[in-house]
Parts: sequence; C-alpha cells; structure tokens
Amino acid sequence: MFAFVIQRLFQAVLVMLVVAFVSFSLFQFVGDPINNMVGQDATQEQREALRERLGLNDPIPIQFVNFVGNAAQFQFGLSYRLGIPVEDIIAQRLPATIELVLVSAIIALVVGVPMGVYTGLNRNSPISKVFLTVSLIGISLPTFLIGILLILIFGVWLAWLPTFGRGGTIDLGWWETSFLTLQGWRSLVLPAITLALFQLTLIMRLVRAEMLEVLRTDYIKFARARGLSNRAINFGHALKNTLVPVITIIGLQIGSLLAFSIITETVFAWPGMGLLIIQAIQFADIPVMSSYLVLIALFFVVINLIVDLLYYVVDPRLRVERGGGGH
Repeated sequence: MFAFVIQRLFQAVLVMLVVAFVSFSLFQFVGDPINNMVGQDATQEQREALRERLGLNDPIPIQFVNFVGNAAQFQFGLSYRLGIPVEDIIAQRLPATIELVLVSAIIALVVGVPMGVYTGLNRNSPISKVFLTVSLIGISLPTFLIGILLILIFGVWLAWLPTFGRGGTIDLGWWETSFLTLQGWRSLVLPAITLALFQLTLIMRLVRAEMLEVLRTDYIKFARARGLSNRAINFGHALKNTLVPVITIIGLQIGSLLAFSIITETVFAWPGMGLLIIQAIQFADIPVMSSYLVLIALFFVVINLIVDLLYYVVDPRLRVERGGGGH
C-alpha cells in the first residue's frame, strides 16, 4: 500500500511538471507583457524596472525554474489586467467555485445513485420509465439552456430565488462562505442544480447499467440459490460490485465540475473561478490563465489519487493482487 501511494505521488509530480511546462509556454506567445501592464506614458526606465522585477530578463530555463518554484509556493505573479498578485485573486474566487461544486456533487450523488439503483432493480416499473425519460432530457439539454430555463421559471415567473450573484456571504478571514447565510443558500440553489443535472443523469445511467450487468452474473445467481434475501443480494453484493467503475466516473466528473463550471458561472454571474477565467481570456491575462491551468490539473491529480485509494477500500481483489497473493 505504501509503495503504491509513493508510485502515485511520483506520477502526480511528473504530471504537474508537464502541466507547469504547458502553462509556462503560454507566456511565450503573447508578446511583451509589459505593454499590457503599464500605460503609454511609462518611461523606458520604468518598463525596464518592471521587466527586471518580473524576471523577464532571465534566460528561459531560469524563468521556468522560477515559475515552478513559485507555483509550488502558490505564487503566480501579477495579473496583467488587475496588477495584483494572482494568488490573491484566486483566494477571492476559489471559495465560490468550491462551494458551488461541492453542493452540485452532493446533489448528483444523493439523487443519482438511488435513482440508478431503483431503475436497475425495477427496470420495468412506471417510475423507472419516468426517471429514464427525465434523465434523457437532462443529459440532452445544454447546460446554458437549463440555467436560462431555471432563471425564467424560478427567478422571473415565480420570483422565488435570486438569479445572479452569490447573495449574502460571511468572511471567516481565510474563507468567504455563503453556507452561513439564508440569502447565500437561496442564491446557490439554481446554479447548483444547473451544474448537477448532467452529472446526476450520467451517474444514474451508469449505476443502472452496472446494476443490470452485475445482477446477471453467476455469483448473484448462486447467492439467490443459497436463499439470501433480496436486500442482502442487492445491497450487500450487487451494489458493492458496481461501485468501482462508478467511483472512477464520479471522481473524474467532480474534476470536470471544477474545471468546466465556466458556463454555469457565466449564466448566473457567479463570482467563481469559471467567471475569472472567462475575463482572463478576454484580456489575455496569461498569469491568471496559467495559474488556472495548474490549479485545475492539481485538482484532477488529487482526485485521481483519492479514487485510486478508494479502490482498495471497495475492491478487496486489488489488495490481494498488490499484496502478492494473486494468481
């Protein structure tokens, strides 16, 4: 187990170095960043001082080493657009995205897994057909359209929920949260449902397909022949064996929620990382873009590591194989 974790950590470091190289390469294709950071009336001495301060006079390999070293300390330089440290901007925006993704992932799991189990166990029931029809609609409609429809129904026609912004937040010093205010929760409902709907339907259909596949296997038939109850077979054997591929997809989808919440945040003017990267692209703010790329890659690496470790918990065959007991 320890060797497995070390191996995964080594692979994670290699991945992050490759991503850092790609992120650093962005700086080489935008011309002179000094022109974006100073006004037209800046003197040559001021330009040269800023260039020296940013390390742009160093050789390219030295700049890359400095970039990796600074990124390891969560320092990404100055934003070309705002002129303030990128890490400060990320610290302001990241809590909004993480809270939105967290609520969306919980909705997708809490609703999607039971729906998948139910439709797998009761494939011909009317409720299952309703679930599948709704899921087909949810997986077919684009995210922006779902968001606009929710805004129209619950924000404009019914006037039940806010349609933009984060609502009330409380500053905890190191984290600005909307979890501690009613207005924050009301503002969170519509974007969280919008972001969760596609993942929910995907998880439901995946769990259903895996349940149907497992219920046809010989060991399930043998369990029935032994006289085990349906509850023990369905939840003690079938559901447990569907979790390995489900965990993989869920892990990747949570990473996708973090990386691709851009559309949802834009539709609801949610002040998170997605909206930040859209603004950064519009102004060619390369430090923000490169830091976003590194940060998202780090999230994917950490999530994949957690998924690999969960395999050991769910599937005992992996523990046997890694322990040398496999044949």
